[in-house]
Amino acid sequence: MGMSVGSSGARRTRRGRSRRAPMSEINVTPMVDVMLVLLIIFMVAAPMLTVGVPIELPKTQAKALNSESQPITISVNSNGQVFINETEIAVEEVVPKLEQIAATGYQERIFVKGDRSADYGTVMRVMGRISAAGFKNIGLVTDQEPQA
Repeated sequence: MGMSVGSSGARRTRRGRSRRAPMSEINVTPMVDVMLVLLIIFMVAAPMLTVGVPIELPKTQAKALNSESQPITISVNSNGQVFINETEIAVEEVVPKLEQIAATGYQERIFVKGDRSADYGTVMRVMGRISAAGFKNIGLVTDQEPQA
């Protein structure tokens, strides 16, 4: 009576104990399941991560600009509050803040978004300060009019 090989491939010793050969396979099914769940979670959560100042832009027939880099956005809401990106600032602080964050100096692209019901004078005061400071690449942002 020596050793015998069972149907499972494990070797049996004389005392009845079995020694299993080490398993050299990796079960990737649980990892794939976890990755698919994470993918679904991120796909659902990604649209919720966009943050901005709620502004109702006026409609125009102008075409959208092609842009490679992200411009600095200055927003004026209907209450006359001024924002650089999402940070509220005073009108007097617009130029010093722009000079601090302008990566390419006075050639930095600056988009001004004014709410449709915002005071025209406030929007023009902001644009005038930016222009007087030496920034040349200033644009107004609007929504496209629906085609009738």
